[in-house]
Amino acid sequence: MPSPPETPLLRGRACYERREWNDAFEALSLADRAKSLDAEDLHRLAWSAGLSARDDDMLALQERVYHARLEAGEVLPAARTAFWTGFRLLARGEPARAAGWLGRAQRLVDLHGAACVEQGYLLLPAAQRHLSAGELVQAEDCARRAIEIGEHYREPDLCAFARNLQGRVLVSAGQVERGLALLDEAMVAATGGELTPVVTGIVYCSSIASCHRVFALDRVREWTAALSGWCEAQPQLAIFTGHCLVHRAEVLEMNGAWPEAVDEARRAVARCVRVVEREAAGHAHYRQAEIHRLRGDFSAAEAAYLEASRSGFEPQPGLALLRLAQGECAVAAATIQRILQAARDRLPRTRFLPAYVEIMLAAGDLPAARGASQELRATATSLGTTVMDAIAAHACAAVELAAGSARGALEPARRAFSLWQQTGAPYLAARLRVLLARACTALGDVEGAALELRCAREVFEKLGAAPDIAALDALGRQDGALASGLSARELQVLRSLATGKTNKAIARELALSEKTIDRHVSNIFAKVGVATRAAATAFAFQRKLV
Repeated sequence: MPSPPETPLLRGRACYERREWNDAFEALSLADRAKSLDAEDLHRLAWSAGLSARDDDMLALQERVYHARLEAGEVLPAARTAFWTGFRLLARGEPARAAGWLGRAQRLVDLHGAACVEQGYLLLPAAQRHLSAGELVQAEDCARRAIEIGEHYREPDLCAFARNLQGRVLVSAGQVERGLALLDEAMVAATGGELTPVVTGIVYCSSIASCHRVFALDRVREWTAALSGWCEAQPQLAIFTGHCLVHRAEVLEMNGAWPEAVDEARRAVARCVRVVEREAAGHAHYRQAEIHRLRGDFSAAEAAYLEASRSGFEPQPGLALLRLAQGECAVAAATIQRILQAARDRLPRTRFLPAYVEIMLAAGDLPAARGASQELRATATSLGTTVMDAIAAHACAAVELAAGSARGALEPARRAFSLWQQTGAPYLAARLRVLLARACTALGDVEGAALELRCAREVFEKLGAAPDIAALDALGRQDGALASGLSARELQVLRSLATGKTNKAIARELALSEKTIDRHVSNIFAKVGVATRAAATAFAFQRKLV
């Protein structure tokens, strides 16, 4: 006997369990039009709407769920519904409506008159308000109390959400190690499938953002990969995916996969179409702009920075670095100085300080660059993350070299290079090679400098970093030995040869055998790609070696 046909209601419930959010919404909506759903199925329909990015439908449905719960005398489930409605409105930037719904939730909890898990949930928006206001003691107290309530009632969502909040508070307070440990614990619950979809997404995105703020990029990579897997397992999930793509774009950019990073950023912009996602869209535009700038497509970078700004995302320090690359050093300096003066807190300042050092050195303001380098060093010591240490060491090396202390630049430059290599950041490692090459040149190690520049060029060419390639060419024109890989001795021989001296005369001048000079001349011809003494002489004059 054939089984009865599946009804829209049964199909909707099945799709909901399989996390096919769009299909669940359509099937349950069809069932609701035929006959009003009960509170449980309305709850499923509301979250299917929310997870498929139908915010207005979700809010309207949540209101129906709330009233259905109240009519059934289910006070605490109604309070839970009011909480999530208010929480979503906060995320949408509607604080007045949010306060109304959260007030409803609080009134119902008070009406209940006994301890309940909903009291813990209502501590979460309070903790976030305190965190946003910089009231870290109060924020941590709210988060800690929420954790205690969650543990008492064995409520995984509340425990993970509250631990995530407490971790973010501790990170903001400078207790980075403790904060990251709490974020990790919340993430384990998310990756283990212990949480509802909405809390899973919240924990993922906020944890990754917090790790990025303190340059814990190993965690950013790991958790972004986990978030990507979670999103890909739910093809019909529409919220959180835009944020996921932005994080993926950042990781790909750091890894040197620039074309893929631009593609992911474009996909993020396409996904972030709602008002609540404007900042994520702006971040995605900024990521595109950064890669366009590094590849020398300045017009595309300019347009993307503008779109980032339109979305409410600060297009600095990238825009200032673009102006520097365009030769507008004074404009870049004025901009980055204004931005840094406005950034009071330590972590936000860290975002701008590396660019500040680079621009101030280009402007010839060594004291300003040194002060920013010292601030980076202090922050790196406080945070204790590998990437922050690399950033600080990189800035220190650049300042020491600009101050004329090539020997003082070597140790921090080598440390930063090693850390960038360990981190898997090929572009930044290649830039350190250029800095090392300049230091080697100043110390007379021309051959070591040439080796560093060759390796740097290979990376820049692979990435398509046109401005850096042009800078290498300019450096090569300033010192032809570096561009051609000539040793310090070969450079001496070339300079003498270019004055018209014979091999015998050069040998006598340098106190070497004529046979040794013959070998050096042969090597010079091979390295600079010439066949005659006249051509070698022309090369020396073209490169201003004599």
